[in-house]
Amino acid sequence: MGDDGTTAGEVGTAPAPAAPEEPDVLRDIESRTAAATDWSGHRPDGLPDGVVRARSVDDVVRTLRWATATRTPVVTRGAGTGLAGGATAGAGEVVLDVRGLDRLVEVRPDDQVAVVQPGVLVADLDAAAAVHGLMYAPDPASAATASVGGSIATNAGGLRCAKYGATREAVLGLQVVLADGRVLRTGRQTTKGVAGYDLTALLVGSEGTLGVVVEATVRLRPRRRKQATTSAFFDTVADAARAATAITRAGVEPAVLELVDAATLEAVDAALGLDLRARGAAMLLAQTDGAGAESEGRAVLAAVSPWARGVETTTDPARAAELMTARREALPSLERLGRAVIEDVAVPRSRLAEAVAGIEEISASTGVRIAVFAHAGDGTLHPVVVVPPEQDVLSGAPWDAACRIFSLAQRLGGTLTGEHGVGLLKRAWLRQELGDVSMDLHAAVKAAFDPLGILNPGKAIVDG
Repeated sequence: MGDDGTTAGEVGTAPAPAAPEEPDVLRDIESRTAAATDWSGHRPDGLPDGVVRARSVDDVVRTLRWATATRTPVVTRGAGTGLAGGATAGAGEVVLDVRGLDRLVEVRPDDQVAVVQPGVLVADLDAAAAVHGLMYAPDPASAATASVGGSIATNAGGLRCAKYGATREAVLGLQVVLADGRVLRTGRQTTKGVAGYDLTALLVGSEGTLGVVVEATVRLRPRRRKQATTSAFFDTVADAARAATAITRAGVEPAVLELVDAATLEAVDAALGLDLRARGAAMLLAQTDGAGAESEGRAVLAAVSPWARGVETTTDPARAAELMTARREALPSLERLGRAVIEDVAVPRSRLAEAVAGIEEISASTGVRIAVFAHAGDGTLHPVVVVPPEQDVLSGAPWDAACRIFSLAQRLGGTLTGEHGVGLLKRAWLRQELGDVSMDLHAAVKAAFDPLGILNPGKAIVDG
């Protein structure tokens, strides 16, 4: 008789492994309703089956082990400020809410590095860096409400992208829980390193389809004390776009370079009691920083003056804050006028004027109100489709206008999403942009990380 109690010729049967314990799943209607959608306006069919509110890495591990054992699809959710439907969840899915992982682990000013959990808000991370004379460079308009984890998931951008890049350029390393519950560490805590494939860059922007970020090591940068801010007004948006190109041609690299059209200026005026629209049909806002801020500000002034009807340059922080507030309040001001869907197409900077003109044509031909503001420094445009509160922005003429904008960007050599992600809403254009070979490789990468396909299924890499 063998040690396991079997006799010769008999095969012993190993005991089946115990099924992972089910996490604490909230199944009440209120929790499920609150976790079903994001800021995109997309409404999934039905509500998610439940919500898990993680408070620790162990909670995430336990949830994903259970999800793998039970083949339960999981949608990871942060602050819910996504604009592409990437964090929406419907029937048959469970939402993993990671807002409770909200610890700023450490700031190391000598290394210009911070370690942070995904539930920390972007603005709070930047404020913690500011105590040490540093900044977290990614600066989305929703920084006060968007989480670090969500910005990593979508590779979020923002106003400072022109000089400092988007989130991917700020993330040095990650701690990620994979679909089967294994914990993966990627990257490094140094600003350089080429050991192995760059899994960190792969995971940033993967929209929760490859793993769940539970900690990030991010790069901080010196907070520039000197700034020069220039606002210029133009007769047409096309002139403003040409002036932005002239700044680039002059060799100036502003930290901020923003374009705002007439419809947006009117909305900001109404919301804040300003008179920006009276000064022109478009505004270009440029901010240079660092030791050369003033000399670069003068170069900006020289570059835009041939196109502008009026220019103001200031080094006064209070006045600069007023001008920046006008830009940051663009979307909230438009949202006061009705339901709004904000897109994020990007084109080569040299084709910015063509993109703006094309969007104006789309607005005229569809009869849909479209306002535009843009990160002109990197060619990212935010066309905002505004409709009455009772109208659906994701169907009919408004959605037709948005779809035409996607195609326009691709025709101009650009992309259908510069910083919001593909999510659910843009999948139909993905293969057209990436091509068959790339789509096949995307599917293979997804299978390597998530062989059962339980992480954010149907999002980001699946073309509709």
